[in-house]
Amino acid sequence: MSEKNPFVIAQTQLDKCAEILHLDPAVHAILRVPRREIHVSIPVRMDDGSLRVFQGFRVQYNDAKGPTKGGIRFHPDETIDTVRALSAWMTWKCAVADIPLGGAKGGVICDPKSMSVGELERLSRGYIQAVWQFIGPDRDVPAPDVYTNPQIMAWMMDEYSRCAGKNQFGVITGKPLPVGGTLGRGDATARGGMFAIREAAEVCGVDLSRARVAIQGYGNAGFYAAKLCRELFGAKVVAVSDSQGGIYNPDGLVPETVQEFKDKTCSVANFPRCEPITNEEMLGLDIEILIPAALENVITGENASTVKARIIAELANGPTTPDADDILFANGVHVIPDFLCNAGGVTVSYFEMVQNFYMYYWEEALVYERLDKKMTLAYHAVHLVSKQYQINMRQAAYIVAVQRVAEAMKLRGWV
Repeated sequence: MSEKNPFVIAQTQLDKCAEILHLDPAVHAILRVPRREIHVSIPVRMDDGSLRVFQGFRVQYNDAKGPTKGGIRFHPDETIDTVRALSAWMTWKCAVADIPLGGAKGGVICDPKSMSVGELERLSRGYIQAVWQFIGPDRDVPAPDVYTNPQIMAWMMDEYSRCAGKNQFGVITGKPLPVGGTLGRGDATARGGMFAIREAAEVCGVDLSRARVAIQGYGNAGFYAAKLCRELFGAKVVAVSDSQGGIYNPDGLVPETVQEFKDKTCSVANFPRCEPITNEEMLGLDIEILIPAALENVITGENASTVKARIIAELANGPTTPDADDILFANGVHVIPDFLCNAGGVTVSYFEMVQNFYMYYWEEALVYERLDKKMTLAYHAVHLVSKQYQINMRQAAYIVAVQRVAEAMKLRGWV
């Protein structure tokens, strides 16, 4: 099922861009594959005394523009192809946001929901013990991703510092504030997406104060997206979902109340005074803005024609397949592609790196102001190219990003 293989999708997206740009074949060949892959086995002593060996990965895709950057996922269905794809998308994400970093990604095959705090700490430290010689503040800087969090980042930073023999707060971003984290990081991905949505709504003639919003995925990014849609725009969030199911209320939901319910029950499903809704049904709702904020491949060639939203804001990585892109573009749906829409996270992670390097920390308002500027410039750079070439926003984002990476490669003499 190559359509569902995320790395094949990432390569297909790059190939389309290369064709439009008439990209130098040598540059294209280098950009189709990761520069470096690390595969590790991590033995962990479990609470019952048994020893389990977990498989982990770190893929450093391209570092032409600077040290690589990208999250670490703990997920039972993690695969090397997913990590490869995410590292490629991180390369384009850093480039389209115009920050001096390359792309990387990491993952461990595990079920963190079934593990104790102690087991998670031992796994986190074991992962760093296995890869620490290949990462560092000026080489490759990990961050949180699916099922990892600031506490896990703190353990990883501490383990790297122990291995290196000195404090190295800058080796990891997404850390808690007392150990080198930055203000504004918690909602950075969603807030950056809001800035992109604001610009897209202006382009598309959508009144955000009257907009109806559906959010697929109610983790960190999904919750903050719901919260900020209401706070910043006065938009009405009418549907949200997670892996257990979804809820719909045409009168609108209060995101904080839904989150409190999820904290107690582990799902938004069965939230009071709502209709149950499947993830497939959510795609077809009569709404203005659809925000996929879960995993890959949720909008496909089979269901893309059912989408009624005017704007799709991809806070998730890789939620739309290439054939779905073609259908959405033909139907006039304005897609803010993942590596543009969710670039707020890596942008504020970059801000955290900068603050770690010179040991001076910014006020939250300054973080948001600089994030707004970065996201606004990135959105309009992509939108300008989409109009110039008469192509969809994802292809335009690729053109912006690939041109920037290719230029760095040529200046460095790689090709």
